[in-house]
Formats: sequence, structure tokens, C-alpha cells
Amino acid sequence: MNLKTELATKTTAPPVEELSDQLPFDLRSSEWYLNRELTWLEFNKRVLHEGQDERNPLLERVFFLAVIGSNLDEFFMKRIGGLKQQVGASVKSLSVDGRLPQQQIDACHEVVREIVDQQQLLEKKLRLLLAKEGIELKQYKELTPEEQETANGYFRNDIYPLLTPQGMDPTHPFPFISNLSVNLLVSVRYPESDHSYLIRIKIPTSSDLPRFVQVGKRDLYILLEDLVGNNLPLLLPGMVIESCETFRVTRNAITERSAEQANDLLLMIESALRDRKFAEIVRLEVGKGMLDLHKGKLAAELGVDEAIDVYEVDGILGVRDLFQIAALDRPEMRFIPHYPVDNPELLGDDPNIFHTVREHGDVLLQHPYESFDTSVERFLREASSDPKVLAIKMTLYRTAKDSRIIQYLIEAARNGKQVAVVVELMARFDESANIRWAGFLEEAGIHVTYGIVGMKTHAKLIFVIRKDFDGLRRYAHIGTGNYHAETARAYVDLGLITCDPEICSDLTELFNYLTSGCTPMRRYTKLLPSPKQLKKALLAKIEREIDHHKKSGTGLIQFKTNALEDIDMVQALYRASMAGVRIDLIVRDSCRLRPGIKGLSENVRVVSIVGRFLEHCRIYYFRNNGEEEYYVASADLMKRNLESRVEACTPIESVQHKALLREMLDLQLNNTRNVWEMHADGSYSQRRSDDEEGSVCVHHYLIGRAIKRAVAGRLALAKKKSRKKISNRQIGKKEGK
Repeated sequence: MNLKTELATKTTAPPVEELSDQLPFDLRSSEWYLNRELTWLEFNKRVLHEGQDERNPLLERVFFLAVIGSNLDEFFMKRIGGLKQQVGASVKSLSVDGRLPQQQIDACHEVVREIVDQQQLLEKKLRLLLAKEGIELKQYKELTPEEQETANGYFRNDIYPLLTPQGMDPTHPFPFISNLSVNLLVSVRYPESDHSYLIRIKIPTSSDLPRFVQVGKRDLYILLEDLVGNNLPLLLPGMVIESCETFRVTRNAITERSAEQANDLLLMIESALRDRKFAEIVRLEVGKGMLDLHKGKLAAELGVDEAIDVYEVDGILGVRDLFQIAALDRPEMRFIPHYPVDNPELLGDDPNIFHTVREHGDVLLQHPYESFDTSVERFLREASSDPKVLAIKMTLYRTAKDSRIIQYLIEAARNGKQVAVVVELMARFDESANIRWAGFLEEAGIHVTYGIVGMKTHAKLIFVIRKDFDGLRRYAHIGTGNYHAETARAYVDLGLITCDPEICSDLTELFNYLTSGCTPMRRYTKLLPSPKQLKKALLAKIEREIDHHKKSGTGLIQFKTNALEDIDMVQALYRASMAGVRIDLIVRDSCRLRPGIKGLSENVRVVSIVGRFLEHCRIYYFRNNGEEEYYVASADLMKRNLESRVEACTPIESVQHKALLREMLDLQLNNTRNVWEMHADGSYSQRRSDDEEGSVCVHHYLIGRAIKRAVAGRLALAKKKSRKKISNRQIGKKEGK
């Protein structure tokens, strides 16, 4: 039964209101749902634990500490910023877990302070451990006189010209403080005066001017603001320096305007970026020991609540900058290097990837275990130069700074191919880069569109039309991750390269929708796109699993996703659990569902994987009475992904590929390292094992499996070539050659 027939014959579940009197639990009650923000913060506790876990190499622990800083910055910019907007708009509606916006903010601040306290303790511990390994993060005053002079010379030559002291007095209004910048607040006075003045100095960090200043040739570092603070007499000559304190602000990133009302989406995004620069401040971080008077003045000038929004940090302000230290070339303190292998299904005698896919069939890619360069980039690279390729269509959400993907698209256009790219301008924090890329593509003669009004295009698609020997044939890559070479080495993602006629026919419809904006009467056979099909199909399949279980008692649903937030999906899973269906959920971060509640969700288990790589792929599995279905998707189980984004979900139909996905799911569900079990109250506990084999990291195990597949593939190819060579010799002998 194809998708069209299935959705026509199988209705989704009745509204929960109609079921409330029939079920033992009222699924409208807020007590059965967890708060999205708080469950995301729980995820960050698990990330913090990786930094605390002594089984991880030292610089990797520093990396996890930096990740926590980066995550919390984004949390305040996006989630707290959005909640503060709701408070400002006097929103009185409750979240699904029964909280007002301000109640959510208050609860989040409480948890964040717990995380920050643990983060600061970990920072101190890691600095001591780094020092034992010869990586010293010191204060300026701890340097020897010779080291201080070296640092001062660097200040005079490379930093001093970039500094701009800004006064704060009646003739100098309070200066603009940029988002996430580190600043000095300096109190000064004239030698013969008792009157103090406040001076603000922005610390000018950049890729060329790193936050941690290396002193000399060994691994000795001091903070840039510490160096500036100890050279203030040069910057403010003749003044008495009374105090020098540090602070940092975080601004709201939720500044998008209504796309439906915009005459020009590009201008709207550019305007929103300008708005974001001056957006309200949602957090003020100050260095430990800042005078209460100065703290109060900053809070008042910046418009934040001193009791709630101010965080005193006993350590590094902006701990995300520790990525610089985590990246030091000290391999003995890092995970064993991982070198992605070639996908064995793409190995063959024929160097043309389209011939390989046509003869072999679907190819399932597993990143970062398998190379992005020799699969996805190769697919696009060959398409750009293959004379038989007539057209390339692609979606672009995020990509690398020096993207080869962009180069190949431009080369394709220069080679006379029709190239159309749907660029998502509203990919948060990548808007500026995507505007720039869109300009480059348009200058190369590429058809650039910005997707559907009011929706983000989050699908990951490359679509190639080629004139094969037997007529036009369509080839595609459908992925769960962005076309970003850097994240492809750190994120766990899946991709399918296919020339399946039905999937490619569906993609033709989807791209016509993206480039034209016209939605009526589009029909899909295998693909499950959002916003029209995916949610409806998943809910229908859950109900089908309930029906199967009632008859056979073998119902099984397994989902792997980054987040489970959509209430309709949670309610459907609750109903399935109450019907006896066994449900396994691998949810990386936010999860509204409460597992393990007797009578409601006792058949549901929720686990989270946090380790060396960031889990990013989405897999949706249904036992389906023995006719198993596997899907991979770009969409998480969130309302925004299912109802207001363009997403793509594709079936995995090869027996071999289903076995690979089964291996991944079973490993992640049953392993005892990097696996966290969720409890009904939203807390997690980490699985532990004394068994050495059981304590192998999930990601390291899959690295090994990928290497074995690659070796087996190369051996099989070598044998095939050997047999072919022997056969050719035999033919030559018969022919007397």
C-alpha cells in the first residue's frame, strides 16, 4: 500500500477531547507534560557531566565545558529572550505543563544557576589538571617579570591601537554594549580630585586576536582582558585607577519580523539582523567581586533586573572561548583521532557515481563515521562537471565558511547546467552568511529563491537530473544534517543517495512547491514532507501500530530524534503505551513526555545519548506487524518542524540498510556508556557498567563498525578485480593472445 492510499484509508486519531472520557488519564492535564526549557537544561547537565567524567581525555573535557558556555549563551538569546517577549506582551496563556512565561523564566534561572555553579567548579579543576600537563592559564600578576614584559610588548604593538575607552558622564552617554562582548568597567579619578569617573573598554577579540594570549613559546596563556586591565596607565595616562572590573551582556536574538507582511524577504532579514544588534539585554554577567554600586548602575543602564538577570561569575566570563584551548595540538589529551572512511557501497570499478548508484541502488551514508567528502561532496562535484547532467536543485540551510558545496554549484552553472538553490535566510545565527552566499550564487547565474513565505526550509536535499543512456533519470541525496563539511565530522547524521523513481518523482513535486510557492494538489508516493504530510502520516502509523498490537500483541515503535515537543505526538504515544505498544525513544535533549508512569507510560522508555559526537539524525521505526518500516528525516518531533517548516522524511527500504539502522538503534538503546535513562520527573541517571566491553562509547563502537565495513568493501572490490583479471587472461589465452 503506497502512502497516498494509506493516508486515505487510515484516519488519524480522534481529538483528545473526544477521548478524555474514555481514557483512564485526562491527556489535557498539565501534570503529564514536562517543560520544554527545563528539559533542555537537563540536557546541558548531561553535557556538563561529560566534562566532569574522568574517563574522557583532558582537552575533550575542556571542550565539553566550552560547549556548556556556548549552549547557555544560545539558551538566553533564544529561549529566555522569547519568554521575556511574552512577559512584555502580557501573555497570560499557560504552557502545556501549566506555567506562565514568568514562571518559566524563574524556574530556568534557578536551574541555570545550579549549572553555572557546577561549571565554575569544573573550570577550576580543569585548570589545575591542565597546569600539570604543561598548559597554564594564569593571571597577569602570576607571570614572571620577563613574561610580563613579553605580554606588555604584545599589548603595545597589537592591542593598544584597537582600544577605545568610552566615558560615562553627562557629556558621554552610556555606550552601546554589543552582544556577548567582554568589557572592562574602569573607575578612575584625577590625582587631585575625589570625584570618580567610569570608563568602558571593549575587549577586541576576533579570529585574529584570540581571547587567550599566549605568552612566549610554551603553552602559557592569560586572558586578553587581564592583559588590558594591567596596562591601563598607558591607555589612561595620569589617571588614578581605582578599580577594574569585567562584564558581559547577552541580547535577545528573537527579532524576526512577520515574513507574511514583508515585501522583500532579504530586506526583512537584513533589518532583523540590525534589530538583533540593538535588542534588549536578557542577561548580565559580571566578574566576581564587582562593587555593588557598579553592578547596580550597569543593571539600571542596561535595563535588567539586578536580582534575577545578573550572574556573578567566579571564573572566565564567556567560557565558550575555551574552545581555543580545547583545540590545542596535544593529541595525547584528545580522543583517538577519527578519520572518516569511504562508504563501501560507493566503491567500484566505475569512477562515475551516477553509474554506481544506478547499478547498485540506494546508498545509505552514516556520518561522521563515513566521509562527507567522498560521498555528498563527490555527488555534487561530479554532478557539476558531468556533461550528461542537465540540472541541479538544492536546499541550503547552513554550510561551512569556505564551502566546497558553493564552489561546485557555481562550477555547475559555469558549465551550462540549470542550477536552482533554495537558500534559507532565516537559519538563526547563519542569516548573514546565507545572505552572502545567496549573493554569490546569484552573481554566478544561479536561480536563487528563499522558500515558502512564513516557513523555514529545513529539508536537506540535492536533486540531479541526468540524461542517461535510456533517457532522463533523476538522482537525489536526502539527508538529516546540513551541507556543512565541518559539522559532518562532529554530528551523527544519515543520508540516502538514490535514483528510486518514486522518491525522485516526489522530490520533483517538492522542489516545484519550494520554487513556486504553489501548494494545491501535490501528491507524494513515498516521501513524507512537512508541513502537509509528515505529522499526519506519523500519527496514522502510531494508530496503526495500536491496531496491530490489539490483534497480535507485538506492537513496537522506536523513534530517534533531537527533541519530542509536539503535544499531538506525545498524546499519541501515551495512547499507544496505554494500549500496550512497546515504545523506545532516543531523544537527545528536550522531551515533554514523562516515561514510566503506571497505566500511562509504563511501556515507554526514553534514553539520551551524549558523547564524543553530537547526535543529530532522526529515525522513525514501526514494527508494522512484521512488515517493518524505517524512515530517516530532517524533522524533529516539534510543532514547528511538523507544522511550519518544510522538511523531508524518506523511507529506507533496502534490507541491508534496515539492518544498519537496526544495529544503530539496538546499540544506543542497550549500551551502558554515554546512555542516560530518563525518569518520570524529567531527571536522568547515567547507565554504568563494570564490564570493559559494555563501557565502550557508542560512537567509538560505530567508528569500528564503519572501518570493518570499509575494509570488507575494499577486499570484496579487490577480489572482484582479481577475478576479472584472471578471466581476461583466460579469454586472452583462448584467443591466442
